[in-house]
Amino acid sequence: MSTGLVTIDLFAGAGGLSLGLRRAGFDVVLAVERDADSCKTFLGHHPGVDLRDGDIVEVDFVPFSGQVDVVVGGPPCQPFSTGGKGLANEDPRDATPEFARAIRQVRPRAFLMENVPGLVHRSHRTYFDKLSGSLQDLGFELNWQVLDASDFGAPQKRRRLFLVGIREKAFVFPSPTHASSPHRGKVPASTVVTAERIIGEPNPSIVTYARAPDLRPSPYDGHLWNGGGRPIDLTRPSPTVLAAAGGNKTHWIDTELVVPAYHRHLVTGGKPREGRVPGARRLTVEESALLQTFPSSVVFEGSRSSRYTQVGNAVPPVVAEVLGEALRDQLSP
Repeated sequence: MSTGLVTIDLFAGAGGLSLGLRRAGFDVVLAVERDADSCKTFLGHHPGVDLRDGDIVEVDFVPFSGQVDVVVGGPPCQPFSTGGKGLANEDPRDATPEFARAIRQVRPRAFLMENVPGLVHRSHRTYFDKLSGSLQDLGFELNWQVLDASDFGAPQKRRRLFLVGIREKAFVFPSPTHASSPHRGKVPASTVVTAERIIGEPNPSIVTYARAPDLRPSPYDGHLWNGGGRPIDLTRPSPTVLAAAGGNKTHWIDTELVVPAYHRHLVTGGKPREGRVPGARRLTVEESALLQTFPSSVVFEGSRSSRYTQVGNAVPPVVAEVLGEALRDQLSP
């Protein structure tokens, strides 16, 4: 049911933020996204939204001044990712100034920005503080937290930074809905993916043994396999679904219970194996989307690699919904 609260979604991607906010009662009146495949995906499950499919620098937000309650968005995170070069404002993909421009022109009651935790790391803290100061100058009280999606019911470990501003008061972040102690009380990956059934189009990328395995106490940690994709312990939330998935950075399901057996083999002094891991199958796009808490009805458009990227870049709708509910309650008279 609509609450009458109006929002604009910038860098909307596949629509995870919009989906969660709509569930919380927000009306999404405008979305901005430049990737053509993401636009097709977004419109597939948000058919009534005015979608501007182009560069945000070309969008004039002045017509929305005073008409919008909340501006949300996840500016491209590569400039601040610990897995990238970390160039911040020197990276041409840095779009946080455009996010700030939209807020300045729209003059909403509140905003919500999502990004990688690297934005508040020491190497980028000066940049983050400068951005925060510019938003405070627009009349917002700010608060930020790094949230783990698994604390809010996602069957996936996913840590992301959320910066929220509300005029005249600080946003109070919601408490975790699922136990914060490691794994206990969390939603396991097995609730949406299983070893017995493949959901969606199979991924042909194979899994091979690492020549120089790096052992850790848990069979599911360390680097016993080539590539960035990790085996999934189905009794726990999965590792973070990556935007670079599709090939050997796609997490995988151990259908023949090779992972714990091979770990024991190495711990007891066995020699590393070579070749293909038997029974290992990569997550499909559809299974990755379920781990991100997208409903099965959402169809991702484009090539296989594009679809994996869309899924990996998205905000889990379940997290967006929880934050939306908190915003809704705190914006109420």
